[in-house]
Amino acid sequence: MTPLPVFYAAMVLLFITPGPDMLYIIARSIGQGRAAGLASAIGIGAGCFFHIFAVAFGLAQLLRAVPAAYNAVRYAGAVYLIYLGYRTITSHGAGTREPALARTSLSRIFLQGALTNILNPKVALFFLAFLPQFISPQGGAFGQTVRLGLIFDVSGTLFNILVAFTASAVGGALRRRMESRDSGVPVLRWMTGGVFAGLGLWLALPGKR
Repeated sequence: MTPLPVFYAAMVLLFITPGPDMLYIIARSIGQGRAAGLASAIGIGAGCFFHIFAVAFGLAQLLRAVPAAYNAVRYAGAVYLIYLGYRTITSHGAGTREPALARTSLSRIFLQGALTNILNPKVALFFLAFLPQFISPQGGAFGQTVRLGLIFDVSGTLFNILVAFTASAVGGALRRRMESRDSGVPVLRWMTGGVFAGLGLWLALPGKR
């Protein structure tokens, strides 16, 4: 068993390393503000519950053992993210001169964040590789896996909330500056949609873990 201080140090390093979840939260925060960023962060945290229990119950082993199952989930997640990117880029709100960036409900953003995380099999494989390093053979593997996973998930969600607050503040200033030039809405729409589509393409790349 690897000592728990190493677990906490590894968590911090993983949290500050930009990844798909962080980029998704930043895109939502910049595109629609703080509330959307918070909803996406909490949604991603909820999605991690699926992976924690998948590892605890051994479901993630199936993804690693059966390439077809892994690829099916991976491509479903990629298609979903690219679809979100397309919908964001082509969305138009009410308006005559410059259409407003169409707002997505917070409940839908939450569900999209959760589904984006659930449909990323790389998260399941990460937990499968990461958590067992810190499990003691003297204790119950299931309970330890769930406990460590929840510590990781709650800590990661708090960090992602901080990311949402920071990105929404930057996004608000950027939005006001762009809108004063009558160019903000199209730029923000393409920026947010481009991140979603880019994440989908990243997820579809073979050989990435």
